[in-house]
This record gives sequence, C-alpha cells and structure tokens, in this order.
Amino acid sequence: MSHAMSGPRSAPAVPPSTPLPTHGPAPAGAPGYRGTALVTGASSGIGAAVVRRLAAEGGWRLVLSGRDEARLARIAGQASGTAFAADLTRSGAEARLTRFALDRWGRVDLLVAGAGIGWAGAFGSMPAADLDEVIDVDVRATLRLVRQVVPHMVAAGGGRVVLIGSLAGVVAVRDEAVYSAAKAALAAFADALRYELAPTGVRVTHVVPGVVDTPFFDRRGTPYRRARPRPVPPERVADAVWRAVTRDRDEVFVPGWLSLPARVRGAAPGLYRRLAARFG
Repeated sequence: MSHAMSGPRSAPAVPPSTPLPTHGPAPAGAPGYRGTALVTGASSGIGAAVVRRLAAEGGWRLVLSGRDEARLARIAGQASGTAFAADLTRSGAEARLTRFALDRWGRVDLLVAGAGIGWAGAFGSMPAADLDEVIDVDVRATLRLVRQVVPHMVAAGGGRVVLIGSLAGVVAVRDEAVYSAAKAALAAFADALRYELAPTGVRVTHVVPGVVDTPFFDRRGTPYRRARPRPVPPERVADAVWRAVTRDRDEVFVPGWLSLPARVRGAAPGLYRRLAARFG
C-alpha cells in the first residue's frame, strides 16, 4: 500500500436514498441472488481472497476497492466485479465509494472492511508519519466508511458489516504497539456497534486472524520470524468470513484455537501477562 496521508475531515455521511434500478446479470429477486457486497483492501491479501470466495459462491454483485488500481482491475475482472480504486484515507473518499456502489447497484448488503497495514519495531523508533498512517488506514478510514454505509443498511432493514481485525488487537503483540492499538480499537468498535444496531436488523462481525501469509509483512518492513502461530493462507480467512456471514457469527478466530489465548487473557490476565513477557 502507498504511504499517502489523510487530508481534512471527511464529508458527512451520504443520506440514505431510494434503491436505484439494478442492472446486470443478477438482479434483485432473481434465483440465486444474495445481494451486493462491498469489499475494501480487495487488491491483495485477505480482501482479494474474500472477493474470490464470494464470486465462487455466486449470486453476489461485487464492488471492489483498493489502492493498487492495476491489480484491483485484474481481480475485479476475474470475479466479474466492479472496481473503484481509492485511497480511503483521503478526505471524502469513503463518501465517493459509497455513492459509487449505490449508484451502481442501489444498495449495499455486505461490507467487508479488509483494508489494513502494519508496522513492526520499537515504539520509540516509529516515525510519526508511519504512526499516523497505521491509525488512518486501520481505524479512521474504516470507521468513516462504516458510517457512510450503515445508514443505508438500516434504511433497507438489514445488512452485515464484517471488520477484519487481528489477534494483535485482542492480546497485544510486542513490537507492534500501534498496530495492536489500532486493531483493539476495531474490536471495541465492533462490539459497541453491534449493540447499537441490534434492533435494526444490521449485524456486525469481527473476524480475528492470527498470522496470514500475505504481502502484509513485506509492506510493514519486517518479516515474520515467530515459530508460532504459523501463517495461514488468506483463503482460510475468506472461508471464515463466509461462515460468519452464512451462520450469523459475531466473532470468528482464524484458526479457531487462537481464541484460547484470548480466553486466558480474559480469565487470568496476570498469568497471561507473565507468559507473554516470557515467551512474547
């Protein structure tokens, strides 16, 4: 991902509008129709894997967003989706993306917020620009986009928001202080928004991967060197997203055993901290 910084405060949320007439091979109400899915971070990694999984399941009208225009166009072509290249840290980008999806299909039934970046190293050595970018991409841009999309889901009487978090945001990881903080913010946001939207029919899912074999580690500037947990392919996370959507799950860990350290931290925080300080 590029190192573009955010601009001034973004525009207000786009007001809910009457769904527009749909067009294309899978109109609403047609046999096999599932809905319209908007996927961010779709040019690589987890986002691209989610796009491929939704396309394989069929019935989805796909809108893809990412910062790598050429790669995004290629994936959109393979998935018969529509690409909207955007840097969501830019002022108003989330409103333009939302309007694009609504103008194209009239509604958004599923939002998978997969855009994210990381940074590894001692907190004291982290450049201020990198600190700002991690918070801008992983937190601010995601929250601003959700703020745009959710009113339309509420007006339509249902929908689902899937937030791609990280185990680092649940248990915290040494030398990833800002990334851990950003993903912890997403975890808290997912819970709070879920409670708020419970009466509306809009559901919120928090997907919590461990280590995923994507370009993420190359881009953060530090390779992954731990023996455990072992990296899983992004397709495994995409499978978890699909299960969460079809089974109405609030939170899913990938792989599932990673919920154990989260439970230990919640039940015995002192013990967990001693183990983390020793084995890190």
